[in-house]
Amino acid sequence: MDFTHFNEGGRAKMVEVGDKDDTKRIAVARGSIKMDLKTLRMIVEGPMKKGDVLSVAQIAGIMGAKKTSDVIPMCHNIFITGSDIKFEIDEENSSIHIESEIRTIGKTGVEMEALSAVSIAALTIYDMCKAVDKDMVIENIRLIKKTGGKSGEYLRKVEL
Repeated sequence: MDFTHFNEGGRAKMVEVGDKDDTKRIAVARGSIKMDLKTLRMIVEGPMKKGDVLSVAQIAGIMGAKKTSDVIPMCHNIFITGSDIKFEIDEENSSIHIESEIRTIGKTGVEMEALSAVSIAALTIYDMCKAVDKDMVIENIRLIKKTGGKSGEYLRKVEL
């Protein structure tokens, strides 16, 4: 398989998608942020000085999805038709698991937008909590599923 983001001279290019058909496309990504249990409980109970951590992270993740083409050079500017960010509190592992689902109808997929949404949500949690826990670790950001387009459906076979 050839890389599609290089021209004949070996230089980066944005792939031409104008001739592709518009299809309904969905991408789901997940990741986690691991922290001290005390920090996790502060997030859940709400005494963080900067405000409601998960509400801010949710909005930031949605904004991150919308701005993906501004920070990833070869990404197309995509009209996002839907975006959702979900959080799962995991006290046993002292983590917050983040899942994004991004939707569009268009000529190219939203995998990068879904991955960006998870990344920005996790970074926002880190930013809002770093005053009490600088040892947090953002980990395991990965694509779970994508539908639509010429390549069809992708579903991660092994959950990490």
